[in-house]
Amino acid sequence: MGEVKTILMDAAAMERTLARLAHEIMERHQDLDTLAVVGIQRRGEFLARRTVDLLRRHRGVEVKFGTVDVTFHRDDFRTRLPSPQVGPTQIAFGVDDLHIILVDDVLFTGRTVRAAVNSLMDFGRPASIELAVLVDRGRRELPVQADYIGQRHPTSENEHIHVHVVEVDGKDEVLLMEYSE
Repeated sequence: MGEVKTILMDAAAMERTLARLAHEIMERHQDLDTLAVVGIQRRGEFLARRTVDLLRRHRGVEVKFGTVDVTFHRDDFRTRLPSPQVGPTQIAFGVDDLHIILVDDVLFTGRTVRAAVNSLMDFGRPASIELAVLVDRGRRELPVQADYIGQRHPTSENEHIHVHVVEVDGKDEVLLMEYSE
């Protein structure tokens, strides 16, 4: 069992970080009508929803929102996910020619992002896909890089980052966990 090594973000820090990420997105995307924000199931969904709410509050326009479940697009789903929890993919808009911001909680190996991109491509051909993450913990296995990063926190092999969101876990926080071997 892991133990908490440190709290990387409390609720206030998460809120500030998401606000900063939303502002960075607005700086790059003046026309929010051609933008869609898609959260990767599970916690990326809630971070994406909050990002859409921030964009709406600042610009006064509705931004397209969707979710994507990557379970069956993962290259390790048969070996590492013996009883996968499958969530809904909900994309109720055409993705062709849209600029998609894919949102996840933690970027690690890049495999989840690759699976999410593959899943999105099943819906059409976006103009672009960018990645926003709350935490980048390094240690990539695939050539994937985030465009918007809340915090970089390189981890060792025995460290993990757990993001808690109030919608799932009852509180907002980001924890650095240490696991003994």
